[in-house]
Amino acid sequence: MERPFQLVDVFAEQPFLGNPLAVVHQADDLSAEAMQAITRWINFSETAFLLRPTANEADYRVRIFTPARELPFAGHPTLGSCQAWLNQGGRPRNAAKIVQECAAGIIPLTRQDNTLAFAAPPLLRTGPVEEAKLAELARVMRVDQSRFVASQWVDNGPGWVVVMLESAEAVLAVEPVRQHPTQLDLGIVGPYPAGSGAAFELRALFTNQNGDVGEDPVTGSLNASVAQWLLSSGRATAPYTASQGTRLGRRGRVSISQDADGTVWVGGRATTLFQGTTTF
Repeated sequence: MERPFQLVDVFAEQPFLGNPLAVVHQADDLSAEAMQAITRWINFSETAFLLRPTANEADYRVRIFTPARELPFAGHPTLGSCQAWLNQGGRPRNAAKIVQECAAGIIPLTRQDNTLAFAAPPLLRTGPVEEAKLAELARVMRVDQSRFVASQWVDNGPGWVVVMLESAEAVLAVEPVRQHPTQLDLGIVGPYPAGSGAAFELRALFTNQNGDVGEDPVTGSLNASVAQWLLSSGRATAPYTASQGTRLGRRGRVSISQDADGTVWVGGRATTLFQGTTTF
């Protein structure tokens, strides 16, 4: 069966400097095992599969896979899937809002010019990080725990825990271990000096199915949950721009805003760079 597919660059102001996403359309007949196999073969941080929605209010449904597992929600696949759906001729029922269905539930999105934004979903886990976990994170980062300015569980699906360091420079200087025996989804954040082009630098470290520690170029889910923590704790004010991917030679830019009702919006550009047809 032939299916449309697209390769989308997400959170980049210029092509090839964001986070790539593979999007496979018309995936209703694919099993979870097939989706996982395809994702491992493509070997991007995530691959998204578009399906017909099951929720009445949704415009489309997406399943999101990493090479190791399926995720209930992820940020750059949310923006990239929306862009791919629109590029393929998708028309939202409400011109002012696009509604995505995923395993985490209903995710509303908005679009303005070349920018898409999603409403940050509720956190599944929050609160202080246990001492044993902090010691583990310090070992992974190869940073003395005394340099942790703050930390928090900020899990909105992937399992994020975040550590704040004293500066963006300190974040960029982290040289993590290459392997870790257990699943890890670690965010590191540090502020830039006032007046800089971005307010914060973020890095996202994770373990793959082989226990290798990798780094995601630009991570919407992490930016969403970190923004919710920073704004609610008074460590940041909206709107602000976050930078990510610098250590990987990328130039990710994530826009954070907040409605009067407290809803946090995570935005960025998503551009289809390649498209074609599969043969499976």
